[in-house]
Amino acid sequence: MRKIPAELVKRYEAEGWWTRDTLGDLLARGLAAAPDTEFRVHSAVRPWSGTFRDVERTARRLAGGLRARGVGPGDTVAFQLPNWMEAAAVFWASALLGAAVVPIVHFYGRKEVGYILGAVQPQVFVTAERFGRLEFHPDVCADVPVVGVVGRTTRHQGHVEHFDDLLGENLLPGTLPADPAGPALIAFTSGTTRDPKGVVHSHQTLGHETRQLAASYPPDRGKQLTAAPVGHFIGMVNAFLIPVLDGTPVHLTDVWDPGRALDLMTGHELHIGGGAPYYVTSLLDHPGFTPGHLRYMKYAGLGGASVPAAVTTRLAGLGIQVFRAYGSTEHPSITSSRYDAPEPKRLFTDGHTLTGVEIRLDEDGEILSRGPDLCLGYTDPALTASAFDEEGWYRTGDIGVLDEDGYLTITDRKADIIIRGGENISAAEVEEVLLTLPGVAEAAVVAAPDARLGEHAAAFVRMRAGQPLPSLDELRAHFERAGLARQKWPEELHGVEDFPRTASGKVQKFRLRQDIAVRE
Repeated sequence: MRKIPAELVKRYEAEGWWTRDTLGDLLARGLAAAPDTEFRVHSAVRPWSGTFRDVERTARRLAGGLRARGVGPGDTVAFQLPNWMEAAAVFWASALLGAAVVPIVHFYGRKEVGYILGAVQPQVFVTAERFGRLEFHPDVCADVPVVGVVGRTTRHQGHVEHFDDLLGENLLPGTLPADPAGPALIAFTSGTTRDPKGVVHSHQTLGHETRQLAASYPPDRGKQLTAAPVGHFIGMVNAFLIPVLDGTPVHLTDVWDPGRALDLMTGHELHIGGGAPYYVTSLLDHPGFTPGHLRYMKYAGLGGASVPAAVTTRLAGLGIQVFRAYGSTEHPSITSSRYDAPEPKRLFTDGHTLTGVEIRLDEDGEILSRGPDLCLGYTDPALTASAFDEEGWYRTGDIGVLDEDGYLTITDRKADIIIRGGENISAAEVEEVLLTLPGVAEAAVVAAPDARLGEHAAAFVRMRAGQPLPSLDELRAHFERAGLARQKWPEELHGVEDFPRTASGKVQKFRLRQDIAVRE
């Protein structure tokens, strides 16, 4: 792990940003304060309804069973589950035991799962027998001492057990003591690069992040529907930590189906509070959307992917209170606009630095950040050494500008620049123009090989239902009307029904580049 400068540790502790609480302590207090709060899973295959008390009982039985198997503080517990009750039970049990939890996105395949399990070598792995693209492969976890499977009918096959058989008869009382500065979570980056990176957070960094997010949300945001996968750590925090701190109901859905989400919004008075822009725009673009749904979309906190101005202005025009945020797995909350900030700041910037966070821009405009929610480093020491300096600064890889009020706007990623004939082209800038083309619901621009110029821009677009893909000539005419320099115009246009995405909804551009390579 990286060495955190002593003066930063002293400051974070003095300000109360880092406390002696573990995640288990936070959960135990919150669960005791609101045991009758509703917890519900809206699922076609594994629906569940109960209260915090019911889930806590399962979690404490699981913790007791794992403790009997020798699992405790300092160990690691991995899970790959959809947005089901059992995922909450595994996370809560791990926290109560003082173990580090390793969430794995439920649609990862055997290659990704094998990579992650090999990197962290957990004492426990809990997964599902089958769900969508998820399929249990015993050989992938052959070296894991304790394996529990949700949904299996065959019990006790070697070291593989049914999830229910992991539950002890006795509940684990209280919490086991753990080092608050030690690992509490190992989250793997969402896969925008070929090999995921294991990001390690402590009880202190994740505790600060949770308290900070909980304090920043609008007080009248209503009952939230969580669709982001809990195998992605920010989805897990929003589903299983913040509601416990707030004493607010948990409503999960295990499949993102815009039509089903619209039905849940009206049928159960559930609100959609934001996330990646895709979650919000896919609702607006669905034929089942009506103006009546807007009462359940009062706020849209957008982040996790680039947030085009065309999207924020569209939402604001519908009366939705939009605000943007910027962060990453490594540094979850770097900047954000408050929901009641001036509209230009909310719509067109990524916000102001959050509590305890510092940022600066290097000579190339790259954002460097540090703060009490910054991770401890990577599971790979070489990556840690390259990303963090001795003063505690993290190189984000993102490029941005600061306005006179200290609001940050992300303009690009270092790896998301197209170099055409020696001239840099911002993919984000081209995407902004594409999104103003009638009928385009979503767009992504990547670099394509060019025998003459080295690279040129290739555009991928998802059209709204019933809208035809424009021709390349129509695209060029649109860009000419927009006044964008000719060298920035896309020279290829590809239509997609949907984009390959990370767990947080971000488009996986490396897969689009692979698609172009196959076409060549």
